[in-house]
Amino acid sequence: MMRSDHPETERPAAPVPAEAEAQTASWQKSHSSQEGGGCVEMAKLPGGEIVVRNSRQPGGPALIYTRAEIEALIQGAKNGDFDHLIQEGNR
Repeated sequence: MMRSDHPETERPAAPVPAEAEAQTASWQKSHSSQEGGGCVEMAKLPGGEIVVRNSRQPGGPALIYTRAEIEALIQGAKNGDFDHLIQEGNR
């Protein structure tokens, strides 16, 4: 058996606690989401972080944000900061 100088590259890393918690989180979609369509889902983790994923890929990657980051995103959406992203001609 050959010994590797880089054993950390030979096996996948264990998920960090927040990633493991995301797998069992209680996910929520917007009431404005379309039935059968892809949606953004969010869940609150026990440590207070907010995790975000694409509902079409529930086993795929999830992004973990602080409460302050999500508050800024939601306030920006309420203020119309991102409206240009969904206006006709910008797709």
